Amino acid sequence: MNIFIVDDELGLRHTLTLILDAEGHRTRAADGGAAALTMLGESDADLVLCDVRMPGMDGLGFLERYKEMGGRALVIMMSAYGDNDSAIDAIRRGAHDFLQKPFRADQLLFVLAKAIERQGLRDRVRQLSDEVAELRGPAGIVGHSVALQEAVRLAHKVSRHASPVLITGASGTGKQMIARLIHDAGQRPGASLVAVDCGAMPEHLLEIELFGHARGALPGAADARRGAFAEASGGTLFLDDIAELPSALQLSVFRALEAGEIRRVGDHAPVAADVRVVASTARDLEAEVASGRFRADLFYRVNVVRIQLPSLRDRRADLPELVQHFLARYTQRLGASVGRVARLTQPAMRLIEEYEWPGNVRELESAIERAVVLADGADIDIAHLPPSLRGEGGSSPHAAEGDLSVKRRTEALERVLIRDALAQASGNRTRAARLLDLSHRALLYKLKEYGIE
Repeated sequence: MNIFIVDDELGLRHTLTLILDAEGHRTRAADGGAAALTMLGESDADLVLCDVRMPGMDGLGFLERYKEMGGRALVIMMSAYGDNDSAIDAIRRGAHDFLQKPFRADQLLFVLAKAIERQGLRDRVRQLSDEVAELRGPAGIVGHSVALQEAVRLAHKVSRHASPVLITGASGTGKQMIARLIHDAGQRPGASLVAVDCGAMPEHLLEIELFGHARGALPGAADARRGAFAEASGGTLFLDDIAELPSALQLSVFRALEAGEIRRVGDHAPVAADVRVVASTARDLEAEVASGRFRADLFYRVNVVRIQLPSLRDRRADLPELVQHFLARYTQRLGASVGRVARLTQPAMRLIEEYEWPGNVRELESAIERAVVLADGADIDIAHLPPSLRGEGGSSPHAAEGDLSVKRRTEALERVLIRDALAQASGNRTRAARLLDLSHRALLYKLKEYGIE
């Protein structure tokens, strides 16, 4: 155990060091509270033995400051002037135990043994809590394949720190859900997660979306507007599809991350922006940097920790669990209109397992939703799955036998076309709207109407 001794008496520091070293502990020492805080700030300990009465900063002052700076060691106070009030005050301020001087070596070692036992239990509880959180996983992340669980494990680990994270993977692999996991498991409880789709709007509107604007900065702007950086201050800013950032805004975002402050459009005074940045992309950002389309300095700023999400074809063991998850979701969401919870026939499940899934989990979700709608309470067979799975080409829904509902078939067609367009556009909504021959606003309306993420 690493034990730190804080006492202004050189003789006692020497005696305690000899006793503890003989028991196999590693010791360091300081002659006062201020020096101890500096040393513990550089390298913490497992346990601290601290005198109450010392010149300058006394032991209780040290204890209070040590707890404020996030010190995790158990603290045992020592005093030659000990009484019940002093002991109670020390315990109330966060001390683990209290030793009255003079004490024998066996008394010290007994108190240390109790502290070591408590520290071991505390560490084990923390370890088990982390393991349970990782096994449970966040809502929406389904599957236990090695590749997926490695990404989830890394997301849990980095969530404890404020360093930027870059989530990479093909469109439809679940990058936004990993960003949500990092935020929810992080060290800023109650803080906001603000997401910005970097390819969803023109450059001048995206600048306002990110940084906000001052009052009167734009025609008709009677009030100031907070941008995403300000809204996420103290929390997490998720820059989705960061490769789509226009060049000028890449520089602005880089400066904001470097300085920890932003300038609103039309404002000269900087505003502090304490954000934890999580970015995502389906593109090869190294190739984008090499081609000059993405700034190298911004790439290195956001690519501190990278989490690579596997494609669905690389986690086929998760297919049965994902199918059941989406079956339950859409049977519940569509309610009485589809009857009982649908089941897949063996030929349908075999087709799902053999398909390559270029659109990943998003494409699978679309296929299951379509099948639930068209099966209308019956078992899902091959005929209810998209033609692309059957090798027939095209992506428009094929009517199940006997299903003549124009409403259901039209909605199913729109859902499939929208998901196909998003997959082809790598999740970029602006490009997807052009492929669908829709306005950007109309596409956003339909995404909300159909619950498509």
